[in-house]
Amino acid sequence: VQLVESGGGLVQAGGSLRLSCQASGNTFSINAMGWYRQAPGKQRELVARITTGGGSTNYADSVKGRFTISRDNAQNTMYLQMNSLKPEDTAVYYCNTNPPTYHWGQGTQVTVSS
Repeated sequence: VQLVESGGGLVQAGGSLRLSCQASGNTFSINAMGWYRQAPGKQRELVARITTGGGSTNYADSVKGRFTISRDNAQNTMYLQMNSLKPEDTAVYYCNTNPPTYHWGQGTQVTVSS
């Protein structure tokens, strides 16, 4: 399975971005999925997770109320809508199963300027 993240970029504080995760193969729909991020000098952390059917989601306290995770199993795609972005959201964002079992993709860089 290959995971390809996209949608990152440079945005001012308070702005929004929508990340996408495209998965190859036919096992996407049977796995809980998550968005992770890694800031410079820090460990990779789970930001949000979503169950197989998308009926349940969980968020890190730092993004609760600002980020929304969703998935489209027919398209093997997962999304992360990020609103009210803060400089501390700056990181490389990755998608993977939750817990992570696939090889990590390249990630997509999100940079939030103050």
